[in-house]
Amino acid sequence: MTLTVALFLVLGLVIMIWGAELLVRGASRLATSVGISPLVVGLTVVAFGTSSPELAVSFMSAFKGQADLALGNVVGSNIFNVLFILGISALIVPLVVAQQLVRFDVPVMITISILILLMGMDGQIGRIDGVFLFAGAIAYTAFLIRQSRKESSEEVKAEYDSEFGEKSPSSLVKNIGLIALGLVGLVLGSKWLVTSAVAIAQAFGVSELVIGLTIVAAGTSMPEVATSIMAAIKGERDIAVGNVVGSNIFNILCVLGLSSLVAPAGITVSEAALRFDIPVMIAVAIACLPIFFVGYRISRFNGAAFLSFYLAYLAYLIFTATNHDSLGTLRAAMLYFILPITALTLIVISVRELAIKKKSLT
Repeated sequence: MTLTVALFLVLGLVIMIWGAELLVRGASRLATSVGISPLVVGLTVVAFGTSSPELAVSFMSAFKGQADLALGNVVGSNIFNVLFILGISALIVPLVVAQQLVRFDVPVMITISILILLMGMDGQIGRIDGVFLFAGAIAYTAFLIRQSRKESSEEVKAEYDSEFGEKSPSSLVKNIGLIALGLVGLVLGSKWLVTSAVAIAQAFGVSELVIGLTIVAAGTSMPEVATSIMAAIKGERDIAVGNVVGSNIFNILCVLGLSSLVAPAGITVSEAALRFDIPVMIAVAIACLPIFFVGYRISRFNGAAFLSFYLAYLAYLIFTATNHDSLGTLRAAMLYFILPITALTLIVISVRELAIKKKSLT
């Protein structure tokens, strides 16, 4: 029984990622064929399209009343995106950070991460909260489109042209067909993934929140993994970072916003998520600012630190899932000792690198 459930989980994940890829490809080609600039397509359709698995899973989970899985998927994906994806990508090659990310997008990511904590203080992210979050997603998308039209850098335009501006003729019917197939794959795959994940959680006595934070979060982030790692390997290092930050913002504003709208009783925020997982998501978002600001790059050392912390976070989740007696002590150690020490270390390293850079310029 468990083997069959695991098989459906993997199959659902594969179908969902396949559906996301078809959706992105079809939407990108359709947008460029009707005259929307490749830059706008890259900043909106493609960036948000890689987060469509998170949307499908959280939407389905919320609709079926499995709020812990919906919330865990979003929080876990945001932690995974920064610590694991940027960590792996930076180990391959130091990443370039666009100035707009530091000046606008990262502060937005930090602000809305804190907002989720405040919204969840009453134990629920309700439908009014969902309307507010989704309105933020619309406003953020409109801002991206407006900014992209002001883009004056020919180098940036050429980069997006090469990535997203395929000029080969393709019919309207073919593009719509790709989008339709992608949506079918997302719906079917997410249904199998959610059902299997819940069954596994029940079989092993693990909470839906932990399953959402680990297996489901990592699985639904596979499009971001592929996009960012390939961008790093191909030398398009700013796309690797922008994809992660944009996806995190989309996850909170759109995925969590829409999910809370369709959930029968809103998204329930557990005490465990309020005390630990959401604060970790906030800490990860805040840690990006000093690291990104120093030289507008993520060094290999920073990447190793990100990846190491994700492995520690994953070990914590696994340990707490099997050792409930030590839960309070371990959570306190992570929150009040390991997290602050890690943040302080990253800040000190960032300041040191900035001082070295200034000294080399004088």
